[in-house]
Amino acid sequence: MTAFDIALYRPQIGQAEIEAVTDVLRSGWLSAGPVTEEFEGKYAAALGVESAVAVSSGTAALHLAVLALGLGPGDEVVLPSLNFVSAAATVALCGATPVFADVKGPHDLCIDPDDAARRITSRTRAIVAMHYGGYAADLTALSRLARAHGLALIEDCAHAPVTDSVHGVLGTVGDIGCYSFFATKNLAMGEGGMVVARDPAVGERIRRLRSHALTVSAQQRDRGGSSLYDVDTLGLNYRPTEIGCAIGCVQLEALPAAQARRRDAVRMYRERLASLPGLIVPFADRPVEDSAHHLFAVVLPEGTDREALQDRMRAARIQTGVHYPPTHLFTAYRERQEGGPCRLPVTEDVMVRQLSLPLHPGIGAAEVRQVVEAVSAAWQETP
Repeated sequence: MTAFDIALYRPQIGQAEIEAVTDVLRSGWLSAGPVTEEFEGKYAAALGVESAVAVSSGTAALHLAVLALGLGPGDEVVLPSLNFVSAAATVALCGATPVFADVKGPHDLCIDPDDAARRITSRTRAIVAMHYGGYAADLTALSRLARAHGLALIEDCAHAPVTDSVHGVLGTVGDIGCYSFFATKNLAMGEGGMVVARDPAVGERIRRLRSHALTVSAQQRDRGGSSLYDVDTLGLNYRPTEIGCAIGCVQLEALPAAQARRRDAVRMYRERLASLPGLIVPFADRPVEDSAHHLFAVVLPEGTDREALQDRMRAARIQTGVHYPPTHLFTAYRERQEGGPCRLPVTEDVMVRQLSLPLHPGIGAAEVRQVVEAVSAAWQETP
């Protein structure tokens, strides 16, 4: 349900998803079980890895990554402020300190490896690389940096499910890859996520932590295994549901075609917006094939009244968004930083000018044209 004629996101749910959910309901098994195992196997195969662990959300995926690496009080994790707050929150909730790094610039909204390097100290244990909008961060430089300092590299792939890049399949290049299947994501389960790990021992630790660290799972007990189990470490309930994973199986199969439709829309946006003076389309120098295109972000010229422009777009019944308010400026994180919030001049400049335009597999040429026309009209009227 939306008040907009052209929404920022529109999940693609069809008869196949409905039938898959119905099959789960008829099975009588609702929590993580055989459908979850099927989804994990298919997702791992799509990534080209041995195994994957399905979880309840992208936030759960990031939290389990931090827990599996044993991060805690006294440790620091370097990560971009330009991201959803969950990445920093999972670090802070483990007692470690989020250390925010700047992005490269308005043409590349991913973490700047040079700025990340400047923020490494003797307490740094990990770097988080967020693939903004589905575009790969500079994993070559970040991997080199992580190796040089003995750090773990976590890939935040919330925007990039099953996405190839010049560095390899995103999520499989670093030590741990974390995916989100929230309702607005390219692969949408409502809630859900996935974790993959380069080290099988880390992957197994994540799998156990996902379900209270029980030595015998509920599914194993249902199959006739021992009713007794041990708990040898502290765990959580981050299991997904069979309903969500059933949707995930269908969405995964449909993902290549959905990604192709996103690419078509991005091509049209890039071509039609090129005539607006001063407007920057981040990552426009990259081939459209090298991204999941979760977002279509633009950066407005300096001095543009973004709120007024959004009001005019809203009046045209077109939804826009901002991705994201910088995490380091939120109250909870300002209060954690000694001497006040850190300065991230590039992030702070870009994020008063960033705007996200509608992008989803269902958007067609007519809607893209309507969005661009509305942007152009609002452009002329906005100071």
